[in-house]
Amino acid sequence: MRADKSQDRVFFGMPVALVAGYIAVIFCMTGDGIEQAFLSKYLVNLGFSVQNASLVFTVYGLTAAISAWISGVLAEMFSPRRVMLVGIVWWLFFHALFLQFGLVHLSLPFTLIFYGMRGFAYPLFFYGFFVWVVQTAPPARLASAIGWIWSMFTIGYGIIGSYLPSITIPLIGFLPTLWMSMGWVLAGGIIFYFMRSPPIIVTNTSASRSKIGELSKGITLIFENRNIGLALITRVICNLSLFGFPVIMPIFYTSSAVGFSTPQWIRIWGTFFLVQPLTNILWGIIGDRIGWMRQMRWVGFVGCGTATLLFYYLPLRFGASTPVAVLGALLFAFTITSFVPMGAIFPMMAPSHKGAAVSVQNLGGGLANFCGPALATALLPWGGTRAVVICYAALYFFAAALTLFIHVDQPKGVSVVIIPAH
Repeated sequence: MRADKSQDRVFFGMPVALVAGYIAVIFCMTGDGIEQAFLSKYLVNLGFSVQNASLVFTVYGLTAAISAWISGVLAEMFSPRRVMLVGIVWWLFFHALFLQFGLVHLSLPFTLIFYGMRGFAYPLFFYGFFVWVVQTAPPARLASAIGWIWSMFTIGYGIIGSYLPSITIPLIGFLPTLWMSMGWVLAGGIIFYFMRSPPIIVTNTSASRSKIGELSKGITLIFENRNIGLALITRVICNLSLFGFPVIMPIFYTSSAVGFSTPQWIRIWGTFFLVQPLTNILWGIIGDRIGWMRQMRWVGFVGCGTATLLFYYLPLRFGASTPVAVLGALLFAFTITSFVPMGAIFPMMAPSHKGAAVSVQNLGGGLANFCGPALATALLPWGGTRAVVICYAALYFFAAALTLFIHVDQPKGVSVVIIPAH
């Protein structure tokens, strides 16, 4: 039961009791996202090879994938507040070790270890808060409450986290900007610490066993349900460029072949996120009308495969032209956000095991975080940036064909405007 009726109060769909938490998400995800658009470039500037820089992101993606898969269950077992605070302390501790022993001492082993360990952190505080919202929001307003979470994520990780370094790097440099990110996460952690405990806490043993069983069911479901297994493959592919581009494009866009400065590149990448709150809503509405799978097949996979190629070939052809580069970023944003229904199709394909299906969806998102950089690590020595981009595009086109073999019963009257594609 809820502690009192004030827990049901909402403001435009946002639970009033968790307003501070939404603000904290902005701070935490800003700190976590500050390095996304320039870290690979900075690693190369420090003397690491392009392949080693890519390997750093690959290890990070692997740990983040594991954490994304289990974080929701941990939050329901031990309470969201505890899991979030563990994630924040974990992030601060390993980020400091990553900077001091990895970057300052130019140590690849320490960079791989400490940055990789930091990858466990952000899913704990982000998906932990996701569970907190699910536990707190009135059922009739849950969709809107979840939509607010992803809006805060985009504002912090995507918009502020992208544009802020374009200002601070020319003023204080790369490393101080990375140290500065700790202040943002710490501020978010302080806000989380002083928030009230969630109104619903699952701590009994039988409930814990049930959650662990549902998590393990998420693995067997991949092999038992053909649609789930195929959808997992498409879930991984849909975000390959999203997680792979921060590895290769900062280096490519600032190379002599193109000619942008690092701050210019960061602003171009920030534009990609700037339009996403609008395009997410737009594609949610359109997908409800024309069909989720049809939209993802043609606009998502075919469109994103094309946009991935253009994001590379447009600047290669026109050089350091900001309007052309921004056009490429907008096309990329417009197509990749059409995957909004991806979060909805998994529970629809396994209605008797919705929790397990959602865990498969989370696993796919985490594996995309791993596979995008992993493919770059494998292909860069062989064919450079071009080979990586062509591989991403080819996989998008392959996934478009794969969707022809996936069956989803899209229910009437169910909207995915607020269901995330991240």
